[in-house]
Amino acid sequence: MNSVVRPFAIDRQVNSTDFRGAMRQLTGGVSVITAGHGSDISGMTVTSVSSLSVDPPALIVSINRGASSWPLLQRCGFFGVNILTSDQIDIAERFTGKDGLKGAERFAGAEWTTRASGVPLLIGALAAIDCEVEEIIERHSHAIVIGRVLDLQLSTRTAALAYWQGQYVAIDRDEDAIKLAEVSVPCSRG
Repeated sequence: MNSVVRPFAIDRQVNSTDFRGAMRQLTGGVSVITAGHGSDISGMTVTSVSSLSVDPPALIVSINRGASSWPLLQRCGFFGVNILTSDQIDIAERFTGKDGLKGAERFAGAEWTTRASGVPLLIGALAAIDCEVEEIIERHSHAIVIGRVLDLQLSTRTAALAYWQGQYVAIDRDEDAIKLAEVSVPCSRG
């Protein structure tokens, strides 16, 4: 690991409550990360998925190493990224683990399929992406998982589920474009 030489030290710690409040200002797309095969499956809700590269197709996800799904993802070496639609709040909530459900119990009430790796992928998600773990970088409480895309399926749906300021928010490409057009101020031409 490269170290950075700083000309001076800053003696200030940001407390976790303030940092969490700051991060709530960042709107994140809601995804369910899935791992495992057969009845040995689990998953978790995350807002930390991002594209890494197009060539080859790869993405990154930040995962809490204390999550019940983390050991399974590490052991299997494959995972699914299921980008949720605005009407899949119930699935997002189920995979948070708040209700005490673990493992295969979280998958009840939705339709799942598999692709190349065999991990569960959500039928009806905006996108369901099948990934192979390329690298895991462990830092602090989380791990950055780099996944190479093996396969994917796309939906024709246009409304995404986002998370902002501690709440789920629907973002609809078509409806929101109409709303913006209604309130926009026309340019004056001179």
